[in-house]
Amino acid sequence: MASRTTRPMEEDMPFFVVHYTYDPAKDADLVRPRHRAYLAKLFDSGLLRASGPLPGTDPAQALLIFRTADLASAIELSDSDPMVTEGIVSDRQVNAWDPVIGVFAKKKEQNPS
Repeated sequence: MASRTTRPMEEDMPFFVVHYTYDPAKDADLVRPRHRAYLAKLFDSGLLRASGPLPGTDPAQALLIFRTADLASAIELSDSDPMVTEGIVSDRQVNAWDPVIGVFAKKKEQNPS
């Protein structure tokens, strides 16, 4: 995978939010080390910007934020996640996301004058 350095077109790529719901009948703990190793590689490449569980959800859920060329690329990355390939994810939603305020927003849009 590519290095974490910013590529020229990276800042123009859209964000995608992936929402996982885990199957409570499956043991996610057995897959979690491979899942986190996979996500760490995606983070190092710059494609994954953040991820983590949604505490207090029942069944357990998680959120991943990708920056990829298009929706199909975000889905493809999620399709390769061990949590998906091992059937731990029982429901998945993938949506485009346009952050306008905060650390993911384009700097010029955060402080309108």
